[in-house]
Amino acid sequence: MTIILDGKNTANKIIEELKNKTAELTKKPKLAVILAGNNPASCIYVNNKQKKAHYIGFESVVIPLPEDVTEENILEHIFILNEDTNINAILIQLPLPKGINTQKILEAIDPVKDVDGFTSFNFGRLALGYEPYVYPCTPKGIIRLLDEYNITLAGQNVLVIGRSNIVGKPVSFMLQQRNATVTMANSYTKNLKEPALNSDIIISAAGKAGFITSEFIREGAVIVDVGINRTQNGITGDIDFISAAPKASYITPVPGGIGPMTIAMLMENTYQLFEIQRKFLI
Repeated sequence: MTIILDGKNTANKIIEELKNKTAELTKKPKLAVILAGNNPASCIYVNNKQKKAHYIGFESVVIPLPEDVTEENILEHIFILNEDTNINAILIQLPLPKGINTQKILEAIDPVKDVDGFTSFNFGRLALGYEPYVYPCTPKGIIRLLDEYNITLAGQNVLVIGRSNIVGKPVSFMLQQRNATVTMANSYTKNLKEPALNSDIIISAAGKAGFITSEFIREGAVIVDVGINRTQNGITGDIDFISAAPKASYITPVPGGIGPMTIAMLMENTYQLFEIQRKFLI
């Protein structure tokens, strides 16, 4: 029997725990989001994040910037937020408008306010096996969801499809720290079926709707679908759920799997940075 990895339910539990913790605070954690451009999906994501922050009891502010914003203008806003002791966490909503150097923008964030864990300071510590201020939200959400269902990572063969700095690379580092054996695949990987069929766990963040079918999955494998693909049939993942689910022991749905976990981890990271900064001031 296949068990659904319910990210929505797990995320709700985390959100309620944060809400209870925040209710006891006199000063509340504060999240700042820079939203550059008018990408419709980004606007929806930012709105959802702000609603969740307010529900928990966090303060939050969104800084909307026009599509033709310059790098210098974005950097000016980041420097102001870095210096503002009332701001605990800074998020740059991606993607940024064309012509903007994303890594240059992310690098400008003070690492102790880097809520996504994308600066070279935090990412570098993760890669070296050290503790960053916070772990990137989506990889952290994947690991947390697997832990919620007591899925063993040590000694497991894990295939990670996709090598982005947002998901693929950081989750591979986190899995290795948990003593998993990790194989990384990408669009150039030949005969993907071979490593897939040898994997105890498959994590797909390729961004290609339904391309992982049952023929890629061995009986009893754990399937984590990070893909969010907008199709004529609505939002779908990288995994062909209908064909894959009967062979999997555990599988995430899309939506309702890793998406809610990512937002929950963003909120947890905001709280965590707030706590770190409080200790600095004591």
